[in-house]
Amino acid sequence: MSISTHQIGTADFTELAIRIADGHQLTEAEALGLLATPDADTTRLVNAAGLLRRKHFGNTVKVNYLVNLKSGLCPEDCTYCSQRLGSKAEILKYTWLKPEEAVHQAGLGIAGGASRVCMVASGKGPTDRDVDRVATMIGALKEDHPEVEVCACLGILKQGQAQRLKEAGADAYNHNLNTAESLYPEICSTHSFDERVSTVQQSQAAGLSPCSGLIVGLGETPEQLVEAIFALRALDADSIPVNFLMPFDGTPLEGTWNLTPLACLRILAVVRMACPDKELRMAGGREMHLRSLQATALEVANSLFLGDYLTSEGQDAKADLAMIADAGFVVLGQQGKDPMQLAAELSEAAGHAARQPSDAGNAGSSGCAGSCCSPADSSPCGSSAPSCGSGNGSAEPVLRRRGAGTAQSPNA
Repeated sequence: MSISTHQIGTADFTELAIRIADGHQLTEAEALGLLATPDADTTRLVNAAGLLRRKHFGNTVKVNYLVNLKSGLCPEDCTYCSQRLGSKAEILKYTWLKPEEAVHQAGLGIAGGASRVCMVASGKGPTDRDVDRVATMIGALKEDHPEVEVCACLGILKQGQAQRLKEAGADAYNHNLNTAESLYPEICSTHSFDERVSTVQQSQAAGLSPCSGLIVGLGETPEQLVEAIFALRALDADSIPVNFLMPFDGTPLEGTWNLTPLACLRILAVVRMACPDKELRMAGGREMHLRSLQATALEVANSLFLGDYLTSEGQDAKADLAMIADAGFVVLGQQGKDPMQLAAELSEAAGHAARQPSDAGNAGSSGCAGSCCSPADSSPCGSSAPSCGSGNGSAEPVLRRRGAGTAQSPNA
C-alpha cells in the first residue's frame, strides 16, 4: 500500500473526531497522518479520540478475564507466540483443564468485576470432541454465572463448530487477525490470513459476537498497521483487542522492542478513530509497553484484561481496579459500586482460593510440565524455586506460574 499523506495538525484532531461522530469514516491517509503525530502532540490526539470513546461508552471500563484451558503444545509456527511449535520459552504446559477447574478459575475473575470470561485453548483449531468439552465448560459456567458473557477462543473453526458453541451458551468468539495480510507470510506459515478471516465470519454467521484484534510491534510498517486496522473495520468486529508484542525468550521475535508508550497511545487512538463505536481493549503487553500511561490509554480504550494472560503475568488485579477508579472510570456492570470495593472483594476471593484444595495438578497432565519443572522437582509451580521460571527474575515478559494449570491461586 502506498498512500500519500501529511501530518495532521493538532487543531484538526478534534475537528476530525467530530466529523467521525457525525458519520465520516476515517481514511487511510488520515490514519497514517495520525500515526505520524509527534510525541509532543500525542496527548491532544488521545483527548480528541476520547470524545468518541465517551460518546459510545461513557466512563465505563469493561473488565475481561482469561482462562487458559490448555497451554503450550501447539503445532503452529506463529513467530510471536510462546506456545508455538519449537518454542523454547519456559512456559506452563498442560493439557485440558477439568470443567470444574475451568469454572473455578473463571469465578475468581468474575469476583473481581469481570463481565466477560475468555476461555482459550492453544492449537490450530479444535476437534469436535474439543468443542463438546468446551461446551460443557460453558454450560457449567453459565449455570453458576448466567449474567456473565463467555467468549471462546479455540483457533480455526470447522463447519458447524461455531453453532455448537452458540448452542452451549457462548456469547462471542475471538480469533485475531493479528497483523496485515501483506505481512502475514512472514509471521506464520502453517495457516493463512484467509483462514483467520473465515473463522471470524463463521462465528458471525452462527450468531456469536465477533472479537478480533491485533498484535502490534511485530515489525509492521505504518502502512501495514493501517491495512490491518481497516481489515478489522471491514470485518465489523464488535470487540477489538490490541496486544503489544511480548518478545518471549525462546521465540523468533525475542529481543524485539519496536514500541514506545506514546506510540502505543497513537495506535489505540487510530483504532478508536477508525472504529469509533467498537469495544477497544488494551490487551497483552500493556504493562510493559504503556507502562505509566496505562491510565491515559483508558481515555481511548474502554476495555482491558484483568490480571494475568495466557503464559505471562499481568499487572496485579487490585492495581488494575485502583487504576480504573483513580482515572475517574467505573467498571461496566458495577456502576453503583466503588472500584476499590471491588478490589477488596477480589482480595478476599483470592485469599479464599488459596485456602481451597485445587484439582489443577490433575487437570489432564502435570500443572507445570515440559521444560518448566523437572520431574524430580517437588516444589510447586508458582513458587520461587529456581527450577520453575525463566531463571531471570527481571526478564520481561514474566512467565505465568499461578492460576490455571497450577496449584497456586490466580492473580484474578
